[in-house]
This record gives sequence, C-alpha cells and structure tokens, in this order.
Amino acid sequence: MAHTPRRVTTALAATGLLTAASLTLVTEPSSAQASPAPSAPRAAGTLHAAPYEYLGWGNPQKPTDVMAATGVKWFTLAFILSDGGCNPKWDGSRALKGGSDEAAINSIRGAGGDIVVSVGGWSGNKLGEKCTSAAALAGAYQKVIDAYKLKAFDIDIENTEFSNATVRQRVVDALKIVKQKNPGIVTYVTMGTTPNGPDATGKDLIKRGAAAGLANDAWVIMPFDFGGHSGSMGQATVSALDGLKAAVKSAYGYGDTDAFKHIGVSSMNGKTDEADETVTTGDFKTILGYAQQHHIARFAFWSVNRDRACGSGGDGDACSGVPQQPYDFTKIVAQYGG
Repeated sequence: MAHTPRRVTTALAATGLLTAASLTLVTEPSSAQASPAPSAPRAAGTLHAAPYEYLGWGNPQKPTDVMAATGVKWFTLAFILSDGGCNPKWDGSRALKGGSDEAAINSIRGAGGDIVVSVGGWSGNKLGEKCTSAAALAGAYQKVIDAYKLKAFDIDIENTEFSNATVRQRVVDALKIVKQKNPGIVTYVTMGTTPNGPDATGKDLIKRGAAAGLANDAWVIMPFDFGGHSGSMGQATVSALDGLKAAVKSAYGYGDTDAFKHIGVSSMNGKTDEADETVTTGDFKTILGYAQQHHIARFAFWSVNRDRACGSGGDGDACSGVPQQPYDFTKIVAQYGG
C-alpha cells in the first residue's frame, strides 16, 4: 500500500518532529457545528460507528464539538506505537497518562461517548515487532487497556508488521491472551485489501486467527489505495467486503449471518493517495447501505481530521480534497447502528 499522508506524518510524530502546537485541538466555527436537518436518520451513537481521529497531528478538531455536530459517540484514536522498545506511547512519544490525549478521552466520556484505541498504522516503530514474544506484546497491549479501562481495541496491522509471518502470529497470539485476560473486550484487526478482498497475506492472518482459536470480534479492511480498481469506490468497497466475508466464513466455518457480523470496514473520505481514487459521500451511503443490510461489526473511516474541505495550503492529513461541508462523511457513519 502507498505511503499515505497519514502514515508519513505518523513517522514524524514517532520521531518527535511534531511541534507542541500541532497537538492543539481545534474548535470548529459555529457553521461547522450545525446539526443535520431534523429529517436526517441518526443512530444513537454506537461502538459500531467509530471514525478515526488523531490528536497528534492533522489539526484535530475538539472531539466534543464533533459529537455535538454529528451524533457520533465513539472515536477510534490513533496511533499507539512503540517508544523504541516494548512499551506503548501515543505516536511513540507521548505518555499514556497525564497528557492531552488522556484529557481528550476524559472529555469524550464526559459527553457520553467512548473510545477505541488503535495500535499500529503504516509508519513508526511497531509493538508487534519490538516486543519479541506474544506474552510481552500482550503485556504492552494491556498497559493501554488498563490506562483507559478500554472496552474496545484495534490493531491496525500494516507494512512490515503485516508482511512478516512471525509477527502476524505474534499479534494473533497476543490478542488471544488479551481476550482471556479481559472478558468482554471487543477486538478488531484492521488491514489493507484488494478490490476483491484480502490478499494472500490478509487471508493468512485470518486463517492464523482461526487456527489459534482467536475469537476476534471483527476483521476489518481498508478499501482504498488499491493500485487499480473498476467502478466507483463504493462498488469496489462492496466487492472487497464480499471477499472479506468469504475469507472469514471459510477460515472460521461461520454461516453467512455470523460471517457478516465478524467483518468491518474502515474507508477513507475524499481523495486517497492514488489519482484514480475519490471516495464520495455517495460511496459512503453505498457502504452504509451494505452495513445496514448485513449488520457488519464496524463502519469507520480515515478520518475525522480530514472531514472538511481544504483551504489554501490544506494538506491531506487535515482535509478531504473534495468540496464538502464540515463533517459530511462523519454524519453518514453516525447513522450506522450495527
């Protein structure tokens, strides 16, 4: 998959090159906080609809403003990385406790929402590689879970963490330990995809999960940066999700209904990193329809930070690259109730 703006910036964060100013949460002007028309369908805000927001770069909006404007209640906060060893920190550099990240989490919960924490991404030092055993990796994951008393946890497995079979197995085995130590915790494994579903490496990861007896709540694909596709991005996403469902059904022996309940999608709004890819609100409505029809486990996207039009000098971490009103994409995701 391509080096997306999000992943390049994660690398900067991991090396401490982001300034303190970049951690400032932006309060959108009042026009950005306008609620959708009363006739717009709206879910009450559930774990199933948890878009990504990154607080360490990309001019992040204040999460409580996003909640008020869109009805979304859950966020997936990215990313937890290695600090160089088998120890978790935000973007590899910010402590779990006592900083701006914890303050933002407290504000979300104070407004009636909650969070999924995402570990990994494309760039930076990965815990799956720096922790040399499944037990050690599970211990690093547990530090994050304990810090925030998490109900849900996402492993965004990409790049060399994804391509290394030993590391894939380590992540699976660590998640199984996490499941055993934290009854009821919801776990997601998020990976890249082709327009026809997971590639051979992705299918291998799912098969490893099934063979290990990992009761993962959802295998999630990122249907963008395909390297070529046909039709709309919405149609390509549906095709990819059908392929994911088939892979999960085959590996775990689920029936169709249960297979759908164990898959999810994390799209990317607006312009992706490839010239032939633009994900529109129409595409998001296509994905929403699929999710509602099949009751998939998760509808997320990259990202809240990008859910606004670009001004002069806008960058791909902080705007969508397409004409839109603030939060047009988040408002669609917020309609998903599971």
